[in-house]
Amino acid sequence: FEMANIRDQCSWVHGSMPEDATDKAKDLVRMAVSRAALLKPLKESRISVVKRALVVGGGIAGMNAALGLADQGYEAVLIEKEASLGGFSANLTKTLEGEDIKAYVESLKRSVTGNPRIQVLTNALIVQFSGVQGSFTTEVLVGPGMYERKISHGIVVIATGANEYKPKEYLYGKDPKVITQTQLARRLEEQGGSGLDRVVMIQCVGSRNDENPNCSRICCQSALKNALHIKDRNPNAQVIVLYRDMRAYGLMEYAYTEARQRGVIFSKFEKDAPPKVSSAAGSLKVFFNDPVLGMEVEVEPDLLVLSAGMRPSDTEELAGMLKVPRNAEGYFLEAHVKLRPVDMASDGIFVCGTAHGPKLISETISQARAAASRAATFLAKDFITLSGVVARVDPEHCAACLICVRSCPYGAPRINEDGVSEIDPALCHGCGVCVSECPAKTISLEWYEDDQIMCKLEALFEARSA
Repeated sequence: FEMANIRDQCSWVHGSMPEDATDKAKDLVRMAVSRAALLKPLKESRISVVKRALVVGGGIAGMNAALGLADQGYEAVLIEKEASLGGFSANLTKTLEGEDIKAYVESLKRSVTGNPRIQVLTNALIVQFSGVQGSFTTEVLVGPGMYERKISHGIVVIATGANEYKPKEYLYGKDPKVITQTQLARRLEEQGGSGLDRVVMIQCVGSRNDENPNCSRICCQSALKNALHIKDRNPNAQVIVLYRDMRAYGLMEYAYTEARQRGVIFSKFEKDAPPKVSSAAGSLKVFFNDPVLGMEVEVEPDLLVLSAGMRPSDTEELAGMLKVPRNAEGYFLEAHVKLRPVDMASDGIFVCGTAHGPKLISETISQARAAASRAATFLAKDFITLSGVVARVDPEHCAACLICVRSCPYGAPRINEDGVSEIDPALCHGCGVCVSECPAKTISLEWYEDDQIMCKLEALFEARSA
């Protein structure tokens, strides 16, 4: 089938020039007829869909994704590299709204382990991954015996999570009075506010710098939450928050307003003039420039709390096996931020939670449910039809130079047992990158072969020269 689109390309755009539009329409029809004579029928292939999901990561995102799939009637295999489920959320206490995170995580774990459609594998490590959307095979080493297991599944949900940044700044790890927001939250739960008459918090530690230029998004809400919790336990405590920008987005603005009303002091500093910290004879001192006073202020706090950002889990090897992209910070990159926010570039693979980027628990839950819903649309099909527009290799002229293997963003080409390139039609997206890169011109793209393109140009220029 070949169409000369004279409506969109002629009548709609050249309505005020009818004669020129007619001449252009003649050219388009002539070119379409010329190409139609050389078209070849394409064959579409089908792949049966394995009605099972593989969820990588056993944190809040992974458990919610597995439950979302199980609730829709699909089997899910949940693999976690640690000995127990929960991920980094197991270290958290309460949300800004006061919800008990530990109780929620324990409830999730009971729901997951008690669901007959969900199989949990802890101490599990992916060692090999192959296949295409609808029919993947993953080899996993499962501890503590480290036995090998093969899992057949139709889709993958990546929920590998992230961890808190371990600061190298501000004497962290050298002075016991310097801790992170996560450690402060645990201390408030266990010890209350005793001994905390003056607390200083420093924002954007490990974020918005040359090494990690992006905002970690959770630091400001963590500072607001803990500042209010200190005020709840010790109303007379002095809490000073040193910030570059308070990014209390959405309804967190109410918490920021409440903190100011209750006496929390906010002082802004610039990137090139951060606070300074010193420790001598058991005395911790913080120095910062106050923009209102216009002078340097010295504070001797009982506790210095660092609002540390997030760092993604080490997923470089996993990303290579799954052939999915990551951004500069190491977070998995979605196919399109607006149109396909939980889909990866490789079909049948989805991402959710902090594996995708820093986010709140509520946002993590929403994205995990979205990923489960998108994955279910794949699993609901009995088979997947693959496009016939794929690249083909002429083995007689292939030099096995590996340029196509290196250039393909989807990992479709490989060198077969005959020592020549072979392209897997199930993995090929028909983008044509390998065709343009091949120095021997031994790769062609079905439906866009050279003679089919050149004949259109010849038909156009012959008519113009006549």
